[in-house]
Amino acid sequence: MLDLTYEAPKPKVISGATGDWELVIGMEVHAQVSSKAKLFSGASTQFGAEPNSNVAFVDAGMPGMLPVINEGCVALAVKTGLGLKAEINLRSAFDRKNYFYPDLPQGYQISQLYHPIVGEGEVLVEMGEGVARKVRIERIHLEQDAGKSIHDMDPNMSFVDLNRTGVALMEIVSRPDIRGPEEAAAYIAKLRQILRYLGTCDGNMQNGNLRADVNVSVCRPGQYEKYQETQDFSHLGTRCEIKNMNSMRFIQQAIDHEAKRQIAILEDGGSIDQETRLYDPDKGETRSMRSKEEAHDYRYFPDPDLLPLEIEQGWVDDIEASLPELPDAKKARFMGDFGLSDYDASVLTAEVEAADFFEKAAEGRDGKLAANWIINELYGRLKKDEKELGESPVSPAQIGQIIDLIKSDAISGKIAKDVFEICYTSGREPEEIVETEGMKQVTDTGAIEAAVDEVIAANPGQVEKAKANPKLVGWFVGQVMKATGGKANPKAVNELVSAKLGL
Repeated sequence: MLDLTYEAPKPKVISGATGDWELVIGMEVHAQVSSKAKLFSGASTQFGAEPNSNVAFVDAGMPGMLPVINEGCVALAVKTGLGLKAEINLRSAFDRKNYFYPDLPQGYQISQLYHPIVGEGEVLVEMGEGVARKVRIERIHLEQDAGKSIHDMDPNMSFVDLNRTGVALMEIVSRPDIRGPEEAAAYIAKLRQILRYLGTCDGNMQNGNLRADVNVSVCRPGQYEKYQETQDFSHLGTRCEIKNMNSMRFIQQAIDHEAKRQIAILEDGGSIDQETRLYDPDKGETRSMRSKEEAHDYRYFPDPDLLPLEIEQGWVDDIEASLPELPDAKKARFMGDFGLSDYDASVLTAEVEAADFFEKAAEGRDGKLAANWIINELYGRLKKDEKELGESPVSPAQIGQIIDLIKSDAISGKIAKDVFEICYTSGREPEEIVETEGMKQVTDTGAIEAAVDEVIAANPGQVEKAKANPKLVGWFVGQVMKATGGKANPKAVNELVSAKLGL
């Protein structure tokens, strides 16, 4: 396990005209379940399909159509709960959340209010090397997604696409443990990372497959501690919910603006209305969407078409046994087994694809050298070309070949970069490049010594200077490397030059 020091949340303090204020943030993250079928129908969940082409009768709210639970979605929700060290409820139930909107054809959403499938868990959010903060998960419940209203296709009409209607969502609800914009973004990033490792949500925020409702309130210093003692939410101030955030950068900006808006109102003698707001990234501000509804406004009641969901502990145990190695455990192993720094291990475990790439390249080799080649050379080149790791023209095996060539003294580090470039642009194997392009390093000490003697003989003035200032040895090394086309073994050159100059 990682050697982490747990810190109490450090609130972001905002200075107002009447004193200091602290931020309190809770998040409701909607994560689309990675299922090919919807929660209560067999309709496809394919993104980008023709509008209204992935709609079953039950999704469209046709009379007499009954929902049938998708066992795969339930399994992925349980898997998510286990990955977040949460309690799995063997008995849960579905409720109807009633509201009317054009993209909700049934007139209600099937959700879980009173008896969610997953109970309390936690997410460990690293806020610096070796330092983590714990964000408590209150619950995870399964629910249907709504459709999508489209307002920009016609100046006079709006359109409705029901393809997303009925897609399974996991709503992951945190406690109000987050105390600043940066911590909120770090929480989302860590949660997304875990979900992607588990394979329960692809985390694609651009497509809306992971989006967050951000609850923001402000309070005076000391009030949060009173809430922790009493669990009385009134100490935290009135919260406003910023709806459907799908960008970590915008989440930070929205929290910062909303906190300042609330402080300005309170310091002017006003009060905060509990409401749902939207963030306008163009204007950098939040605006009111609607007053915040309470549970009773939705007239929740148990769904009469669905029996309570009962699962067996043995089934949960089987899912737990199949869990993959999660980010924190993988990072700890990379640091222990390969001797990686905290930073390098963090970079290489940020995405499961990157971790797999590294392990294949580093297998049986110098892990630190493999990390350097992937992070510095490969990532740098991919960034320049605006490519993702999955588009890399260089494979883990080819990175491994380059490392083997360096460690065997077949090529120097400098030549290795030339080999990498040829491999990247042509796809040729590094070993074949070295052989056919005559790039093999000169290790014959006789040939190197002859080159050293020649350089020393041609530069008597520099010899005298070097004897007075040994740092000038590097000049001679550079000249010998130039004379040998960069193929001489740098270590052998350095040793021979120092010996010849009597240094």
